[in-house]
Amino acid sequence: MSSKTAIVVGSGILGMATARALALKGYKVTVFERSLQSVGASVRNFGMIWPIGQPDGKLYDRAIRSREVWKEFLNASKIGFDTCGSVHLAYNIEEQNVIEELYEHFLKNNRPVSLLSANEIQSKYNGIVKENLIGGLYSNDEVIIDPREGIKNLPAYLNTYYNIDFKWGNAITNVSTNTVWSFKTKYNADIICICSGADFEHLYPYIFKEQPIIKTKLQMMRFASNNPNYRIGTSICGGLSLLHYKSFTASKSLEILKAKIESEMPEYIKHGIHVMVSQNSKGELTIGDTHEYALDFDPFDNNHLNTLVLNYLKKMMHIEDWTMQQSWNGVYPKMTNGETDLFLKVEPGVFIINGIGGNGMTLSFGYAEETIEKI
Repeated sequence: MSSKTAIVVGSGILGMATARALALKGYKVTVFERSLQSVGASVRNFGMIWPIGQPDGKLYDRAIRSREVWKEFLNASKIGFDTCGSVHLAYNIEEQNVIEELYEHFLKNNRPVSLLSANEIQSKYNGIVKENLIGGLYSNDEVIIDPREGIKNLPAYLNTYYNIDFKWGNAITNVSTNTVWSFKTKYNADIICICSGADFEHLYPYIFKEQPIIKTKLQMMRFASNNPNYRIGTSICGGLSLLHYKSFTASKSLEILKAKIESEMPEYIKHGIHVMVSQNSKGELTIGDTHEYALDFDPFDNNHLNTLVLNYLKKMMHIEDWTMQQSWNGVYPKMTNGETDLFLKVEPGVFIINGIGGNGMTLSFGYAEETIEKI
């Protein structure tokens, strides 16, 4: 048994990825989680492992590394996933110009992409609206899982393969050098990593207030097709998504598209809406999403925002035979200074690992390995 010990606070995807990275470095790791299971943003998302959204270099490489680790876990645990890639659809010339430029850029950087005509899209994939469709950008990198199933089974995998222990229903109420308290019970470790997402302000409120960080609330929906055999065949994104991911700033025409959308669809810009569809191995369709930025939110879903999402979706997908199963929201922290993560040493042996934004599924495993290497 290792003589080195580590404690991770938080059992979201970043916390579990950090625990794994510590175990790879020879630490005996214990994860503390205040809930009886992971219930935060890590289970409230598309289940998209999404390299296409990451700019070339460090972040794209991090996404590809994370995808490799996900596949190792999913295969070992016999959990279904879909290497279906993604298609960004173009319904006007401004969108088409952007995806053509992105295709050339990604191709030069050895990404597995291709341009599709409207006819090719119609022949390959189901449910796509043909009216006004010009073409699409296909990427082979993306993988879809059910985050509920993946996150639920990840602790057992980490325990079996990495000897990581989990203490569920144990809220950490105080932290100091080499020590955490769960109410009156004291635990010691050589390294303590705080990976508690939007909740890290409760342990270090003064440090939280000093950071260029804000919380993001997103709304999503889950549908089922009335046809149990219905499959889209890939993940689908509309033109709004071209404004959302940093990798797409490689297109010189993006500013023209942005100006068009700001002029014609100001409410979508105001609420940070971009529309995507993923389909998990059960056939369920996850739709979203919206982005509200604040430090506190209304706990309820805003039906008007869901309506905006669906109105846009109808322009690119036939959803007449889809039935809504669930609607929900999630909250995650996001950096406001353009950084993609937050890594702080707050006391000897105590580190805050946070601020990865809405990219937890895509980046956490790779980011955790890099971060623990620094420690």
